Amino acid sequence: MIELRNLHKSYKLNGHKKVVARDINFIFPKGETIGLLGGNGAGKSTMLKMIAGSVSPNSGEIIPHGSVSWPVGFAGSFHGDLTGAQNVKFVARIYGVDTEEMCAFAREFSELGAHFELPVRTYSSGMKSRLAFAMSMAVQFDTYLIDEITAVGDGSFKAKSEAILQERLKTAGAIIVSHSTGQLQRMCSSGIVLQNGRFFYYARVERAIEHYDHIMRGALPPWMR
Repeated sequence: MIELRNLHKSYKLNGHKKVVARDINFIFPKGETIGLLGGNGAGKSTMLKMIAGSVSPNSGEIIPHGSVSWPVGFAGSFHGDLTGAQNVKFVARIYGVDTEEMCAFAREFSELGAHFELPVRTYSSGMKSRLAFAMSMAVQFDTYLIDEITAVGDGSFKAKSEAILQERLKTAGAIIVSHSTGQLQRMCSSGIVLQNGRFFYYARVERAIEHYDHIMRGALPPWMR
């Protein structure tokens, strides 16, 4: 469970004020997989980073009850001069996970072969994403934060990624940002639309997708007119 209390976040973009959260109060239910939707620039990724703790709100609190992942697949924190294996071991020590077990899992799942023992600075962006996803799945969290991760890799890797994520979500919750409404329908039970700094929560993800579709067409859904 994750609790947002009076959460406010805004910033300046090209001289204009952009509001991501307007004093939001919300509780993400324990064990629920929730899709987070919104138009381009609504602030979905910023919201995930605030929940993860890597971006600070202007005011308000985010109170996690249980363990919360970093944004799944986030590759921006790798140390480029360390090998893939060394990066994995570093994260394992931070989270108190067995280093050898986590390395074995990440090596096999990422399918990097010999590159696993090479510096991450030599990796392509796709290779970094595969390693980042493998690291994320190697640690058991109560809530996973997911931002378009299964978009990386070929069709086989995408299918494998979604399958293991589905397995993790049998015993955990998640907040998933995705532009694929089909993926959200497969994986989420409920949904939130982030619009103009406000949360619109729907107990059925299909209803949230309907709201999102109206935004994409430049119109309000019928129940908001």
